[in-house]
Amino acid sequence: MTADDLHRRLDALWRMESPKLLARITGNIDTAEELAQDVLVAALERWPRDGVPDNPAAWLMQAARHRGIDHLRQRRLHAHKQDEFGIELALHGADMQGDEAERRAEDDIGDDLLRLVFASCHPVLPMESRVALTLRLLGGLTTAEIARAFLQQEATVAQRIVRAKRTLADRHVAFEVPRKAELPQRLDAVLEVVYLVFNEGYAATSGDDWMRPALCEEALRLGRVLAGLLPREPEVLGLLALMELQASRIPARTRGDGAPVLLADQDRARWDRLQLRRGLQALAAAQRMGGADGAYVLQAALAAGHARARRFEDTDWAGIAALYARLLRVQPSPVVALNHAVAVSRAQGAAAALPLVEALAAGGALRGYPPLHAVRGDLLAALGRGGEACAEFRRAAELTGNARERQVLLARAAGCAAG
Repeated sequence: MTADDLHRRLDALWRMESPKLLARITGNIDTAEELAQDVLVAALERWPRDGVPDNPAAWLMQAARHRGIDHLRQRRLHAHKQDEFGIELALHGADMQGDEAERRAEDDIGDDLLRLVFASCHPVLPMESRVALTLRLLGGLTTAEIARAFLQQEATVAQRIVRAKRTLADRHVAFEVPRKAELPQRLDAVLEVVYLVFNEGYAATSGDDWMRPALCEEALRLGRVLAGLLPREPEVLGLLALMELQASRIPARTRGDGAPVLLADQDRARWDRLQLRRGLQALAAAQRMGGADGAYVLQAALAAGHARARRFEDTDWAGIAALYARLLRVQPSPVVALNHAVAVSRAQGAAAALPLVEALAAGGALRGYPPLHAVRGDLLAALGRGGEACAEFRRAAELTGNARERQVLLARAAGCAAG
């Protein structure tokens, strides 16, 4: 294995495992990051010399455990009271006494990573800062990917994360699992983190792959744990329903060579029927609890509208457009408005939808957002304005960081040019 191959493998492994390492070392957030980075440096130093371990993830976890225990011992050597430096080790074999044991006994979360997501979503931070910080530390997302999720500049998001860390440090906020009574005030941010991690897995911002299924699987796992923890929260069930329904399509979303297959062209016989049933059941439960107008429940209802159609042509586009209109009232967003315009185009025709998209483009909130140009290209092509459509598809291709998406967009541009 060449040095470049090793670095690529370690980079991929680090993206998957670093959140779990942080989940083993909690207390002061900067200390946790520093110790996790030490583990990465150790791997970069040792693996080229000694070879890649048979179980690299286990090696990283064991190294994190040793780093954490060494740090704890060193701090104890210089300060005899553990509460003066605020680091707690959630490690097998670490000592827990007194109040700590009592606090853990009250911890009903039952999942290392979810514990840390709740810990990062501290109410002392503004909502977007909580979400951005947690996505960066624990969600496995880069700053660029988070910026795409927020439709903001990468520098803006990077600064937000820095300020969030500074706020936690200045206010001496411990990076620790909240008590059960404190979970509800953090729930909205936790749900958004899980939602955005799933979205990045379902449609990757960058790279050579159309999807990152491991992120979808992890988000789904967290959603299922949350539903078990808070089974009477309609929005928890709504998010779980949304992810189950969307994930059911994953087997049909790519060809054997990894090329994307768009919704209209998917073989619906390949959709996962078990996940579809689970999603529809979770949606029905959320609606029975009175959560029909929740943002995640409405999005799940939209996914269900597609799931219930045996063929693309059978989709109830008028019903989909009406659901998007409801979602826009609950959660005003230019992305929701763009999706509403797509549904309007299917229900009423491209001429009815194009003014909606032109208004969004003029508003500037979606500047640099590839789907805006792709949708505009579709509408222009449907109206026989091939040259303009071709330019829109090319512009979308220029803006995307995902190689597979770029191929699709360039093919559509070529199709317009040929027509």
